Amino acid sequence: MKDSKRIGIIDIGSNSIRLAIYELGFGGAYRVISEFKESARLSQKIGPDGALPPEEIQDLVRILSHFKRICRSHEVIECRVAATAAVRNATNTEQIQEALSRETSWDIEILSGQDEARLGFLGMIQTMDIADGFLVDIGGGSTEISLFRERKLIQSVSFPFGAVNTTRKYAPGGEFGEAQLKAIREMVEEALAREPWIASSPGLPLVGLGGGVRTLCKINQRRRRYSLPQTHNYPLPASDVDELVSWLPGLPAEKRKKVEGLSKDRFDIIIPGMIILQTVFQTVHGSHYIVSGAGLRDGLFFEAFHPAVTSEKPIAELSSDNLLALHSTAPAAHIQRVCRTVLKLYDALAEGGTHRYSPRLRMCLHIAAKLYRIGASLLYYQYPKHSFHMIAHTRIDGLSHREILLCALIASYKAKNRTQQAVQPFKDILKESDVDLIARLGTLLQLAVALDVSETQAIDVTAAFSENTSLHLRLLTLHDPSAEYREVEALQKDFKKTWGLQLKIHEPSFSTN
Repeated sequence: MKDSKRIGIIDIGSNSIRLAIYELGFGGAYRVISEFKESARLSQKIGPDGALPPEEIQDLVRILSHFKRICRSHEVIECRVAATAAVRNATNTEQIQEALSRETSWDIEILSGQDEARLGFLGMIQTMDIADGFLVDIGGGSTEISLFRERKLIQSVSFPFGAVNTTRKYAPGGEFGEAQLKAIREMVEEALAREPWIASSPGLPLVGLGGGVRTLCKINQRRRRYSLPQTHNYPLPASDVDELVSWLPGLPAEKRKKVEGLSKDRFDIIIPGMIILQTVFQTVHGSHYIVSGAGLRDGLFFEAFHPAVTSEKPIAELSSDNLLALHSTAPAAHIQRVCRTVLKLYDALAEGGTHRYSPRLRMCLHIAAKLYRIGASLLYYQYPKHSFHMIAHTRIDGLSHREILLCALIASYKAKNRTQQAVQPFKDILKESDVDLIARLGTLLQLAVALDVSETQAIDVTAAFSENTSLHLRLLTLHDPSAEYREVEALQKDFKKTWGLQLKIHEPSFSTN
Protein backbone atom coordinates (compact mmCIF):
# COMPACT_ATOMS: atom_id res chain seq x y z
CA MET A 1 0.00 0.00 0.00
CA LYS A 2 1.44 3.37 -0.99
CA ASP A 3 2.10 6.00 1.67
CA SER A 4 1.49 3.56 4.48
CA LYS A 5 2.89 2.85 7.92
CA ARG A 6 3.00 -0.35 9.91
CA ILE A 7 1.76 -0.72 13.46
CA GLY A 8 2.33 -3.56 15.91
CA ILE A 9 -0.25 -4.64 18.50
CA ILE A 10 0.91 -7.11 21.17
CA ASP A 11 -1.52 -8.76 23.56
CA ILE A 12 0.19 -10.46 26.53
CA GLY A 13 -2.70 -12.72 27.41
CA SER A 14 -3.08 -15.30 30.14
CA ASN A 15 -3.07 -18.15 27.62
CA SER A 16 -1.03 -16.86 24.69
CA ILE A 17 1.00 -13.87 23.56
CA ARG A 18 0.07 -12.53 20.16
CA LEU A 19 1.49 -9.97 17.76
CA ALA A 20 -0.66 -8.47 15.01
CA ILE A 21 0.96 -6.22 12.41
CA TYR A 22 -1.36 -3.70 10.78
CA GLU A 23 -0.70 -1.68 7.66
CA LEU A 24 -2.38 1.71 7.85
CA GLY A 25 -2.66 3.95 4.80
CA PHE A 26 -2.68 7.71 5.18
CA GLY A 27 -6.07 7.66 3.46
CA GLY A 28 -7.45 5.59 6.35
CA ALA A 29 -7.50 2.12 4.80
CA TYR A 30 -6.08 -0.62 7.02
CA ARG A 31 -5.44 -4.35 7.06
CA VAL A 32 -3.64 -6.99 9.11
CA ILE A 33 -0.63 -8.19 7.13
CA SER A 34 0.79 -10.72 9.60
CA GLU A 35 0.11 -12.40 12.94
CA PHE A 36 2.32 -14.36 15.32
CA LYS A 37 1.46 -16.38 18.41
CA GLU A 38 3.40 -17.94 21.28
CA SER A 39 1.68 -20.17 23.82
CA ALA A 40 2.46 -18.99 27.36
CA ARG A 41 -0.18 -20.27 29.80
CA LEU A 42 0.86 -17.53 32.24
CA SER A 43 -2.13 -18.22 34.51
CA GLN A 44 -0.79 -21.73 35.10
CA LYS A 45 2.72 -20.48 35.93
CA ILE A 46 1.86 -18.20 38.81
CA GLY A 47 3.62 -19.48 41.95
CA PRO A 48 2.05 -20.26 45.37
CA ASP A 49 2.91 -16.72 46.48
CA GLY A 50 0.90 -15.27 43.61
CA ALA A 51 4.00 -14.08 41.75
CA LEU A 52 5.27 -14.95 38.28
CA PRO A 53 8.65 -16.66 38.85
CA PRO A 54 11.84 -15.00 37.51
CA GLU A 55 12.43 -17.74 34.91
CA GLU A 56 8.93 -17.16 33.51
CA ILE A 57 9.57 -13.41 33.34
CA GLN A 58 12.72 -14.17 31.35
CA ASP A 59 10.69 -16.38 29.03
CA LEU A 60 8.34 -13.44 28.49
CA VAL A 61 11.36 -11.24 27.73
CA ARG A 62 12.53 -13.83 25.17
CA ILE A 63 9.14 -13.85 23.42
CA LEU A 64 8.84 -10.06 23.31
CA SER A 65 12.44 -9.73 22.08
CA HIS A 66 11.59 -12.16 19.28
CA PHE A 67 8.48 -10.12 18.46
CA LYS A 68 10.64 -6.99 18.38
CA ARG A 69 12.89 -8.57 15.75
CA ILE A 70 9.79 -9.44 13.72
CA CYS A 71 8.58 -5.83 14.00
CA ARG A 72 11.94 -4.55 12.75
CA SER A 73 11.77 -6.97 9.83
CA HIS A 74 8.32 -5.61 8.93
CA GLU A 75 9.45 -1.98 9.39
CA VAL A 76 6.93 -1.41 12.17
CA ILE A 77 7.24 2.21 13.32
CA GLU A 78 5.14 2.02 16.48
CA CYS A 79 4.01 -0.78 18.77
CA ARG A 80 1.34 -0.91 21.45
CA VAL A 81 1.92 -3.62 24.06
CA ALA A 82 -0.75 -4.53 26.61
CA ALA A 83 -0.89 -7.17 29.33
CA THR A 84 -4.09 -8.63 30.75
CA ALA A 85 -5.26 -10.69 33.73
CA ALA A 86 -2.28 -12.95 34.48
CA VAL A 87 0.13 -10.02 34.73
CA ARG A 88 -2.21 -7.57 36.45
CA ASN A 89 -3.24 -10.14 39.09
CA ALA A 90 0.31 -11.24 39.87
CA THR A 91 1.77 -10.00 43.16
CA ASN A 92 4.89 -8.83 41.29
CA THR A 93 3.17 -6.90 38.50
CA GLU A 94 5.56 -3.94 38.76
CA GLN A 95 8.60 -6.21 38.58
CA ILE A 96 7.22 -7.88 35.42
CA GLN A 97 6.39 -4.53 33.84
CA GLU A 98 9.83 -3.05 34.62
CA ALA A 99 11.71 -6.09 33.31
CA LEU A 100 9.77 -6.17 30.04
CA SER A 101 10.12 -2.41 29.50
CA ARG A 102 13.83 -2.46 30.31
CA GLU A 103 14.64 -5.34 27.97
CA THR A 104 12.44 -4.28 25.04
CA SER A 105 12.29 -0.46 25.37
CA TRP A 106 8.52 -0.74 24.92
CA ASP A 107 5.96 0.82 27.23
CA ILE A 108 3.97 -2.04 28.72
CA GLU A 109 0.35 -1.22 29.52
CA ILE A 110 -1.29 -3.21 32.31
CA LEU A 111 -4.97 -3.33 31.41
CA SER A 112 -7.58 -3.36 34.14
CA GLY A 113 -10.63 -5.59 33.86
CA GLN A 114 -12.65 -2.53 32.83
CA ASP A 115 -10.04 -1.71 30.18
CA GLU A 116 -10.35 -5.24 28.76
CA ALA A 117 -14.14 -4.96 28.63
CA ARG A 118 -14.00 -1.54 26.97
CA LEU A 119 -11.41 -2.51 24.37
CA GLY A 120 -13.09 -5.83 23.59
CA PHE A 121 -16.37 -3.99 23.07
CA LEU A 122 -14.66 -1.41 20.84
CA GLY A 123 -13.13 -4.14 18.67
CA MET A 124 -16.49 -5.88 18.34
CA ILE A 125 -18.82 -2.91 17.84
CA GLN A 126 -16.72 -1.38 15.05
CA THR A 127 -16.89 -4.63 13.10
CA MET A 128 -20.46 -5.86 13.68
CA ASP A 129 -23.86 -4.46 12.80
CA ILE A 130 -25.64 -5.13 16.06
CA ALA A 131 -27.53 -2.67 18.27
CA ASP A 132 -28.25 -4.48 21.54
CA GLY A 133 -26.82 -7.47 23.33
CA PHE A 134 -24.43 -8.92 25.86
CA LEU A 135 -20.74 -9.38 25.17
CA VAL A 136 -18.62 -12.05 26.86
CA ASP A 137 -14.84 -12.22 26.49
CA ILE A 138 -13.46 -15.44 27.97
CA GLY A 139 -9.70 -15.13 28.27
CA GLY A 140 -7.15 -17.32 29.97
CA GLY A 141 -7.28 -15.58 33.34
CA SER A 142 -10.44 -13.49 33.35
CA THR A 143 -13.92 -13.19 31.87
CA GLU A 144 -15.49 -9.85 30.97
CA ILE A 145 -19.23 -9.43 30.53
CA SER A 146 -20.77 -6.27 29.08
CA LEU A 147 -24.26 -5.05 28.29
CA PHE A 148 -24.68 -2.73 25.31
CA ARG A 149 -27.73 -0.87 24.02
CA GLU A 150 -28.04 1.14 20.81
CA ARG A 151 -24.36 0.32 20.16
CA LYS A 152 -23.28 1.99 23.42
CA LEU A 153 -21.55 0.22 26.32
CA ILE A 154 -23.92 0.40 29.30
CA GLN A 155 -22.29 -1.72 32.00
CA SER A 156 -19.45 -4.19 32.32
CA VAL A 157 -17.70 -6.37 34.87
CA SER A 158 -14.53 -8.46 34.95
CA PHE A 159 -14.35 -11.77 36.83
CA PRO A 160 -11.01 -13.32 37.88
CA PHE A 161 -11.61 -16.67 36.20
CA GLY A 162 -10.86 -17.76 32.66
CA ALA A 163 -10.16 -20.90 30.70
CA VAL A 164 -6.55 -21.39 31.88
CA ASN A 165 -6.72 -20.64 35.61
CA THR A 166 -10.01 -22.55 35.91
CA THR A 167 -8.42 -25.59 34.29
CA ARG A 168 -5.48 -25.32 36.69
CA LYS A 169 -7.81 -25.12 39.68
CA TYR A 170 -10.27 -27.90 38.84
CA ALA A 171 -8.64 -30.28 36.34
CA PRO A 172 -4.89 -29.73 35.87
CA GLY A 173 -4.61 -33.05 34.01
CA GLY A 174 -7.22 -32.10 31.44
CA GLU A 175 -9.74 -34.78 32.49
CA PHE A 176 -13.18 -33.58 33.55
CA GLY A 177 -15.68 -35.62 35.55
CA GLU A 178 -19.16 -34.61 36.63
CA ALA A 179 -17.85 -33.23 39.93
CA GLN A 180 -15.41 -30.86 38.22
CA LEU A 181 -17.98 -29.65 35.71
CA LYS A 182 -20.50 -29.01 38.46
CA ALA A 183 -17.95 -27.11 40.53
CA ILE A 184 -16.98 -24.88 37.59
CA ARG A 185 -20.62 -24.12 36.84
CA GLU A 186 -21.39 -23.29 40.48
CA MET A 187 -18.35 -20.99 40.69
CA VAL A 188 -19.58 -19.04 37.64
CA GLU A 189 -23.20 -18.93 38.83
CA GLU A 190 -22.16 -17.56 42.22
CA ALA A 191 -20.05 -14.84 40.60
CA LEU A 192 -22.81 -13.83 38.17
CA ALA A 193 -25.37 -13.69 40.97
CA ARG A 194 -23.35 -10.89 42.59
CA GLU A 195 -24.11 -8.74 39.53
CA PRO A 196 -27.95 -8.65 39.24
CA TRP A 197 -27.91 -6.52 36.07
CA ILE A 198 -26.55 -9.50 34.14
CA ALA A 199 -29.91 -11.28 34.42
CA SER A 200 -32.07 -8.17 33.97
CA SER A 201 -32.24 -7.99 30.15
CA PRO A 202 -33.46 -11.33 28.79
CA GLY A 203 -33.87 -12.17 25.12
CA LEU A 204 -30.72 -10.47 23.80
CA PRO A 205 -28.01 -12.15 21.74
CA LEU A 206 -24.77 -13.10 23.46
CA VAL A 207 -21.70 -12.11 21.42
CA GLY A 208 -18.66 -14.19 22.26
CA LEU A 209 -15.01 -13.12 22.01
CA GLY A 210 -11.75 -14.95 22.50
CA GLY A 211 -9.88 -17.96 21.23
CA GLY A 212 -12.09 -20.44 23.07
CA VAL A 213 -15.28 -19.11 21.49
CA ARG A 214 -13.69 -19.11 18.04
CA THR A 215 -12.57 -22.70 18.63
CA LEU A 216 -16.11 -23.78 19.49
CA CYS A 217 -17.21 -22.08 16.28
CA LYS A 218 -14.65 -24.02 14.24
CA ILE A 219 -15.67 -27.34 15.84
CA ASN A 220 -19.32 -26.58 15.12
CA GLN A 221 -18.58 -25.61 11.52
CA ARG A 222 -16.60 -28.82 10.92
CA ARG A 223 -19.40 -30.94 12.39
CA ARG A 224 -21.98 -29.17 10.22
CA ARG A 225 -19.64 -29.22 7.17
CA TYR A 226 -20.26 -25.51 6.94
CA SER A 227 -19.35 -24.18 3.51
CA LEU A 228 -17.92 -20.75 4.42
CA PRO A 229 -15.17 -21.14 7.04
CA GLN A 230 -15.42 -17.66 8.56
CA THR A 231 -15.86 -17.24 12.30
CA HIS A 232 -16.72 -13.54 12.41
CA ASN A 233 -20.47 -12.90 12.72
CA TYR A 234 -21.24 -16.62 12.77
CA PRO A 235 -24.57 -17.40 14.50
CA LEU A 236 -24.17 -20.32 16.88
CA PRO A 237 -27.48 -21.92 17.91
CA ALA A 238 -27.89 -22.59 21.63
CA SER A 239 -28.77 -26.22 20.89
CA ASP A 240 -25.42 -26.71 19.13
CA VAL A 241 -23.50 -25.32 22.12
CA ASP A 242 -25.50 -27.55 24.46
CA GLU A 243 -24.61 -30.55 22.30
CA LEU A 244 -20.90 -29.68 22.43
CA VAL A 245 -21.05 -29.23 26.21
CA SER A 246 -22.63 -32.69 26.51
CA TRP A 247 -20.10 -34.32 24.17
CA LEU A 248 -16.63 -32.83 24.54
CA PRO A 249 -16.03 -33.22 28.32
CA GLY A 250 -16.82 -36.93 28.11
CA LEU A 251 -14.01 -37.55 25.61
CA PRO A 252 -10.67 -38.70 27.05
CA ALA A 253 -7.98 -36.07 26.64
CA GLU A 254 -6.19 -37.98 23.87
CA LYS A 255 -9.39 -38.32 21.82
CA ARG A 256 -10.25 -34.68 22.42
CA LYS A 257 -6.94 -33.67 20.80
CA LYS A 258 -8.14 -35.29 17.56
CA VAL A 259 -11.45 -33.41 17.33
CA GLU A 260 -11.64 -31.49 14.05
CA GLY A 261 -11.38 -27.76 14.61
CA LEU A 262 -9.83 -28.12 18.10
CA SER A 263 -6.13 -27.28 18.23
CA LYS A 264 -4.03 -29.53 20.46
CA ASP A 265 -2.96 -26.66 22.71
CA ARG A 266 -6.61 -26.10 23.71
CA PHE A 267 -7.69 -29.69 24.38
CA ASP A 268 -7.93 -29.05 28.12
CA ILE A 269 -8.86 -25.36 28.47
CA ILE A 270 -11.71 -25.62 25.97
CA ILE A 271 -13.87 -27.40 28.59
CA PRO A 272 -13.92 -24.69 31.31
CA GLY A 273 -14.28 -22.07 28.58
CA MET A 274 -17.41 -23.68 27.18
CA ILE A 275 -18.90 -24.20 30.65
CA ILE A 276 -18.33 -20.51 31.43
CA LEU A 277 -19.88 -19.53 28.09
CA GLN A 278 -22.96 -21.71 28.49
CA THR A 279 -23.51 -20.59 32.10
CA VAL A 280 -23.34 -16.92 31.09
CA PHE A 281 -25.79 -17.58 28.25
CA GLN A 282 -28.26 -19.29 30.59
CA THR A 283 -27.96 -16.48 33.14
CA VAL A 284 -28.58 -13.68 30.64
CA HIS A 285 -31.41 -15.76 29.07
CA GLY A 286 -29.85 -15.13 25.66
CA SER A 287 -31.66 -15.54 22.36
CA HIS A 288 -28.66 -17.04 20.54
CA TYR A 289 -24.88 -16.86 20.35
CA ILE A 290 -22.91 -14.79 17.83
CA VAL A 291 -19.18 -15.28 17.35
CA SER A 292 -16.99 -12.22 16.91
CA GLY A 293 -13.65 -12.62 15.20
CA ALA A 294 -12.64 -9.17 16.40
CA GLY A 295 -11.82 -8.29 19.99
CA LEU A 296 -9.13 -6.93 22.27
CA ARG A 297 -6.31 -6.51 19.74
CA ASP A 298 -8.68 -4.82 17.31
CA GLY A 299 -9.83 -2.52 20.10
CA LEU A 300 -6.22 -1.64 20.98
CA PHE A 301 -5.59 -0.77 17.32
CA PHE A 302 -8.80 1.20 16.80
CA GLU A 303 -8.37 3.23 19.98
CA ALA A 304 -4.75 4.23 19.34
CA PHE A 305 -4.42 4.35 15.56
CA HIS A 306 -7.81 4.27 13.83
CA PRO A 307 -10.43 6.10 15.88
CA ALA A 308 -14.01 5.79 14.68
CA VAL A 309 -15.18 8.56 12.39
CA THR A 310 -18.71 9.75 12.98
CA SER A 311 -20.63 8.46 10.00
CA GLU A 312 -24.16 7.46 9.20
CA LYS A 313 -22.89 4.77 6.84
CA PRO A 314 -23.61 1.20 7.93
CA ILE A 315 -20.65 -0.87 9.13
CA ALA A 316 -20.81 -2.94 5.94
CA GLU A 317 -20.48 0.13 3.72
CA LEU A 318 -17.46 1.35 5.70
CA SER A 319 -15.89 -2.10 5.54
CA SER A 320 -16.40 -2.40 1.78
CA ASP A 321 -14.98 1.12 1.32
CA ASN A 322 -11.88 -0.03 3.22
CA LEU A 323 -11.58 -3.14 1.04
CA LEU A 324 -11.95 -1.09 -2.14
CA ALA A 325 -9.26 1.34 -0.98
CA LEU A 326 -6.89 -1.60 -0.45
CA HIS A 327 -7.57 -3.18 -3.86
CA SER A 328 -8.85 -0.46 -6.19
CA THR A 329 -8.25 -1.21 -9.87
CA ALA A 330 -10.84 0.86 -11.78
CA PRO A 331 -11.04 4.66 -11.96
CA ALA A 332 -12.89 6.01 -8.93
CA ALA A 333 -15.22 8.00 -11.20
CA HIS A 334 -16.25 4.77 -12.97
CA ILE A 335 -17.03 2.94 -9.73
CA GLN A 336 -18.98 5.93 -8.44
CA ARG A 337 -20.97 6.11 -11.68
CA VAL A 338 -21.76 2.37 -11.64
CA CYS A 339 -22.91 2.59 -8.01
CA ARG A 340 -25.05 5.64 -8.65
CA THR A 341 -26.63 4.11 -11.77
CA VAL A 342 -27.37 0.69 -10.29
CA LEU A 343 -29.12 2.23 -7.28
CA LYS A 344 -31.12 4.49 -9.58
CA LEU A 345 -32.26 1.43 -11.55
CA TYR A 346 -33.06 -0.51 -8.36
CA ASP A 347 -35.09 2.38 -6.92
CA ALA A 348 -36.99 2.89 -10.18
CA LEU A 349 -38.05 -0.76 -10.21
CA ALA A 350 -39.07 -0.53 -6.55
CA GLU A 351 -41.14 2.61 -7.09
CA GLY A 352 -42.84 0.96 -10.05
CA GLY A 353 -43.78 -2.03 -7.90
CA THR A 354 -41.63 -4.49 -9.87
CA HIS A 355 -39.88 -5.67 -6.70
CA ARG A 356 -40.24 -5.31 -2.94
CA TYR A 357 -36.73 -6.15 -1.84
CA SER A 358 -35.46 -5.02 1.55
CA PRO A 359 -33.10 -2.11 2.28
CA ARG A 360 -30.47 -4.70 3.23
CA LEU A 361 -30.56 -6.10 -0.32
CA ARG A 362 -30.17 -2.58 -1.70
CA MET A 363 -27.04 -2.26 0.43
CA CYS A 364 -25.74 -5.62 -0.82
CA LEU A 365 -26.25 -4.47 -4.42
CA HIS A 366 -24.39 -1.24 -3.65
CA ILE A 367 -21.46 -3.16 -2.14
CA ALA A 368 -21.40 -5.57 -5.10
CA ALA A 369 -21.24 -2.58 -7.45
CA LYS A 370 -18.32 -1.08 -5.54
CA LEU A 371 -16.37 -4.33 -5.58
CA TYR A 372 -17.30 -5.89 -8.92
CA ARG A 373 -13.83 -5.16 -10.39
CA ILE A 374 -11.80 -5.92 -7.25
CA GLY A 375 -10.59 -9.23 -8.67
CA ALA A 376 -8.57 -7.36 -11.28
CA SER A 377 -6.13 -6.52 -8.47
CA LEU A 378 -5.07 -10.18 -8.73
CA LEU A 379 -5.40 -10.53 -12.50
CA TYR A 380 -7.55 -8.60 -14.96
CA TYR A 381 -8.26 -11.65 -17.09
CA GLN A 382 -11.21 -13.58 -15.65
CA TYR A 383 -11.50 -10.92 -12.94
CA PRO A 384 -15.13 -11.86 -12.10
CA LYS A 385 -13.88 -15.22 -10.81
CA HIS A 386 -11.26 -13.47 -8.68
CA SER A 387 -13.79 -10.89 -7.50
CA PHE A 388 -16.07 -13.68 -6.30
CA HIS A 389 -13.27 -15.33 -4.35
CA MET A 390 -12.02 -12.09 -2.79
CA ILE A 391 -15.49 -10.95 -1.66
CA ALA A 392 -16.66 -14.37 -0.45
CA HIS A 393 -13.50 -15.10 1.50
CA THR A 394 -12.71 -11.63 2.77
CA ARG A 395 -14.35 -10.42 5.93
CA ILE A 396 -16.85 -7.68 5.12
CA ASP A 397 -17.85 -6.46 8.55
CA GLY A 398 -21.52 -5.89 9.20
CA LEU A 399 -22.78 -8.49 6.69
CA SER A 400 -24.17 -11.91 7.51
CA HIS A 401 -22.52 -14.86 5.79
CA ARG A 402 -25.46 -15.13 3.39
CA GLU A 403 -25.17 -11.43 2.53
CA ILE A 404 -21.43 -11.81 1.86
CA LEU A 405 -22.16 -14.62 -0.60
CA LEU A 406 -24.94 -12.61 -2.24
CA CYS A 407 -22.53 -9.69 -2.75
CA ALA A 408 -19.91 -12.02 -4.22
CA LEU A 409 -22.35 -13.70 -6.59
CA ILE A 410 -24.00 -10.44 -7.72
CA ALA A 411 -20.61 -8.79 -8.29
CA SER A 412 -19.38 -11.69 -10.43
CA TYR A 413 -22.70 -12.43 -12.18
CA LYS A 414 -22.49 -13.53 -15.82
CA ALA A 415 -25.51 -15.74 -16.52
CA LYS A 416 -28.21 -17.54 -14.54
CA ASN A 417 -27.00 -21.04 -15.47
CA ARG A 418 -23.55 -20.20 -14.13
CA THR A 419 -25.11 -18.90 -10.92
CA GLN A 420 -27.01 -22.17 -10.47
CA GLN A 421 -23.66 -23.96 -10.50
CA ALA A 422 -21.92 -21.38 -8.31
CA VAL A 423 -24.47 -21.61 -5.48
CA GLN A 424 -24.26 -25.41 -5.15
CA PRO A 425 -21.36 -25.45 -2.66
CA PHE A 426 -23.23 -22.97 -0.44
CA LYS A 427 -26.68 -24.59 -0.25
CA ASP A 428 -26.40 -24.70 3.56
CA ILE A 429 -26.26 -20.88 3.68
CA LEU A 430 -28.20 -19.63 0.66
CA LYS A 431 -31.94 -19.99 0.03
CA GLU A 432 -33.44 -21.72 -2.99
CA SER A 433 -34.92 -18.41 -4.12
CA ASP A 434 -31.51 -16.74 -4.08
CA VAL A 435 -30.67 -17.91 -7.62
CA ASP A 436 -33.45 -15.74 -9.04
CA LEU A 437 -32.52 -12.88 -6.70
CA ILE A 438 -28.86 -12.99 -7.78
CA ALA A 439 -29.87 -13.13 -11.45
CA ARG A 440 -32.10 -10.07 -11.08
CA LEU A 441 -29.64 -7.93 -9.14
CA GLY A 442 -26.68 -9.22 -11.14
CA THR A 443 -28.44 -8.18 -14.36
CA LEU A 444 -29.03 -4.70 -12.92
CA LEU A 445 -25.32 -4.45 -12.15
CA GLN A 446 -24.45 -5.63 -15.67
CA LEU A 447 -26.66 -2.87 -17.08
CA ALA A 448 -25.07 -0.23 -14.85
CA VAL A 449 -21.60 -1.33 -15.95
CA ALA A 450 -22.70 -1.36 -19.61
CA LEU A 451 -23.85 2.26 -19.29
CA ASP A 452 -20.24 3.22 -18.50
CA VAL A 453 -18.36 0.43 -20.25
CA SER A 454 -15.79 2.86 -21.68
CA GLU A 455 -15.17 4.09 -18.11
CA THR A 456 -15.30 7.68 -19.38
CA GLN A 457 -18.78 8.65 -18.13
CA ALA A 458 -20.01 9.17 -21.70
CA ILE A 459 -23.63 8.75 -20.53
CA ASP A 460 -25.49 9.92 -17.47
CA VAL A 461 -28.85 8.38 -16.55
CA THR A 462 -30.86 11.45 -15.67
CA ALA A 463 -34.09 9.56 -14.99
CA ALA A 464 -35.26 5.98 -14.70
CA PHE A 465 -38.83 4.76 -14.24
CA SER A 466 -40.82 1.60 -14.90
CA GLU A 467 -44.14 1.85 -16.65
CA ASN A 468 -46.37 -1.00 -17.83
CA THR A 469 -43.97 -3.55 -19.33
CA SER A 470 -40.94 -1.30 -19.80
CA LEU A 471 -38.07 0.24 -17.88
CA HIS A 472 -37.47 3.71 -19.30
CA LEU A 473 -34.06 5.37 -19.18
CA ARG A 474 -33.53 9.03 -20.01
CA LEU A 475 -29.92 9.73 -20.88
CA LEU A 476 -27.65 12.73 -21.08
CA THR A 477 -24.77 12.15 -23.49
CA LEU A 478 -21.52 13.94 -22.77
CA HIS A 479 -19.45 12.44 -25.59
CA ASP A 480 -19.36 9.43 -27.94
CA PRO A 481 -21.64 6.77 -26.38
CA SER A 482 -21.28 4.12 -29.08
CA ALA A 483 -19.51 1.59 -26.83
CA GLU A 484 -22.21 1.97 -24.18
CA TYR A 485 -25.02 1.53 -26.72
CA ARG A 486 -23.48 -1.68 -28.03
CA GLU A 487 -23.27 -3.14 -24.53
CA VAL A 488 -26.80 -2.13 -23.59
CA GLU A 489 -28.15 -3.60 -26.82
CA ALA A 490 -26.39 -6.91 -26.04
CA LEU A 491 -28.14 -7.00 -22.65
CA GLN A 492 -31.68 -6.30 -23.91
CA LYS A 493 -32.68 -9.96 -24.26
CA ASP A 494 -31.35 -11.10 -20.88
CA PHE A 495 -32.87 -8.11 -19.12
CA LYS A 496 -36.30 -8.86 -20.61
CA LYS A 497 -36.01 -12.53 -19.66
CA THR A 498 -34.90 -11.77 -16.08
CA TRP A 499 -37.13 -8.82 -15.21
CA GLY A 500 -40.01 -9.25 -17.67
CA LEU A 501 -39.47 -5.68 -18.83
CA GLN A 502 -38.35 -4.17 -22.09
CA LEU A 503 -35.56 -1.61 -21.89
CA LYS A 504 -36.60 1.68 -23.46
CA ILE A 505 -33.72 4.04 -24.12
CA HIS A 506 -35.04 7.52 -24.85
CA GLU A 507 -33.26 9.64 -27.43
CA PRO A 508 -30.45 11.22 -25.50
CA SER A 509 -29.89 14.89 -25.19
CA PHE A 510 -26.37 16.16 -25.69
CA SER A 511 -24.53 18.23 -23.15
CA THR A 512 -23.24 21.55 -24.41
CA ASN A 513 -20.31 21.33 -22.00
